[in-house]
Amino acid sequence: MPAIAIHGTTSNAGKTIIATALCRIFADKGYSVAPFKAQNMSLNSYVTKNGSEIAIAQALQAHAARIEPTVDINPILLKPKADHISQVIVRGKPYADMNVREYHEFVKRRGRGIVKTCLRRLSSEYDLIILEGAGSPAEINILQHDIVNTYPAKLADAKCILVHNVEHGGSFAYLFGTLELLENEKDRYEGVVINKFHGESLEVSDLERVIGKPVLGVVPRIENLRLPAEDSLGLENGHNDDLDVDDVADRISARVVIPSGFQQLDDEIDKLARIISASVDMDRIEAMAHE
Repeated sequence: MPAIAIHGTTSNAGKTIIATALCRIFADKGYSVAPFKAQNMSLNSYVTKNGSEIAIAQALQAHAARIEPTVDINPILLKPKADHISQVIVRGKPYADMNVREYHEFVKRRGRGIVKTCLRRLSSEYDLIILEGAGSPAEINILQHDIVNTYPAKLADAKCILVHNVEHGGSFAYLFGTLELLENEKDRYEGVVINKFHGESLEVSDLERVIGKPVLGVVPRIENLRLPAEDSLGLENGHNDDLDVDDVADRISARVVIPSGFQQLDDEIDKLARIISASVDMDRIEAMAHE
């Protein structure tokens, strides 16, 4: 199946916005495209037309791709609760509350099979899948439990792009270290994207020499992009300017479900798509969909 996976060196690298932008860019190029994130963790969720819950980020990406959100694009959603327990939502419905050990057993016993089924269904319906990873794919201490990074990328035989947020610092170390730790999966990565760059210019030749991969783009820090926050961290960082502190606290404690409807955000999605399209080598990225 033609697939492109967006992975990050860390959490908050920019995977979600880049995957969202690619969904809109490819949709506007005439592709039938679907987003996919095998497992997401969020306090907030989106209700599909049949009453199922998925992560709000994947619902937004589906809207960017101009398709109806379904449980297939986010088969597993984790909603954090107290004492290291999460409610596990499977294909849109509450399944069980689990601690980390119980969830790892669930991944081995059922989770990977669910992810495989959903990804196969999407591949039969769409020309292109845009996969989004979570955190870093190079957490080798928990790699045996992976369900959201290398596992779906292998299933889809995806071409991977590694994203780094320069605001975290250490671009050389983060990118080089991530790729080296991936070992056998390193060849799957077609290049890297530098995100949230703010400065006059960036000389990429030294970085390319060190990491052995091309820099596919340098994305500037995007100001005043009004897209819905996925979780409490996004809310506290001010991505929803209409909310005050008390409202944020209420939403976190209630684990509120976000109602459907993203039509009013089309201008923001188009703005994001234009910025990403101008900042990355779309010819090279589109070629990945045909290799």
